[in-house]
Amino acid sequence: MPLSSTSFMRIGLLGSGRVASQLGPALVAAGHHVVFVWSRSLASAESLAAQLPQATALASVAAPLPPADVYFLAVPDAAVAPLLASIAWPAGALVAHVAGALPLSVFEQHPDVRGGVFYPLQTFSPGRAIDWATVPLFIEATGPAAEATLLGLAGSLSQHVRLLGSAQRLQLHVAAVFANNFTNHLLGIADALLAEANLPSTLLAPLVRETVDKALANSPFTVQTGPAVRQDAPTLAAHQAALAAHPAWQALYEQLTASIQAQL
Repeated sequence: MPLSSTSFMRIGLLGSGRVASQLGPALVAAGHHVVFVWSRSLASAESLAAQLPQATALASVAAPLPPADVYFLAVPDAAVAPLLASIAWPAGALVAHVAGALPLSVFEQHPDVRGGVFYPLQTFSPGRAIDWATVPLFIEATGPAAEATLLGLAGSLSQHVRLLGSAQRLQLHVAAVFANNFTNHLLGIADALLAEANLPSTLLAPLVRETVDKALANSPFTVQTGPAVRQDAPTLAAHQAALAAHPAWQALYEQLTASIQAQL
């Protein structure tokens, strides 16, 4: 069911990857109509379109696009500008990308379209359901009419919608990479070290949950624990020695220790 009242919208979805595969069904669930799906891989476009009632998989974007109220560019950041330039957009089309680090200025060379940003602050992975009501959505657009349309569309999906300019969105995206991607990488290293010791990764679950809960409830720097904060040189040296077989991880350990101590 829609979360807020908004007009039924026709959506053109360009892309069939992680974001598109979650965004398309969410839009349909909110009462919108995904008119078509296009992807560099026709098979991928057909697979996603099959999940969306009445959606058509486009084999090419060389021909005129079917009419839509919003065209989403749910493609890798580097593909947005070339795709924008390669399509003969309907006059006045509202085209929005979904990237965190890509500025609104990517639309400056295309005055024939109304540009926008529809950025969901979430990680998307195949097989994992997303509760879109909880996903923060950040909107930016080249004009008030486009802005209003994207705000209304976002409001039909999420309870957390706000306007955000390109500079702040970039800073948000950097923060998200630290909070999500880098954290996940560190958990991967921890998992590998446990596997080397023939220990189950589940041992860390209570610690990880408490760490995240505590960090979300406080200013994280103020609740930092561990040998770096304690200036525990013998333990730090023992850890570095234990990582001798993994020089890249050893260097990362040293860099993180220095970063923690710089905040003291």
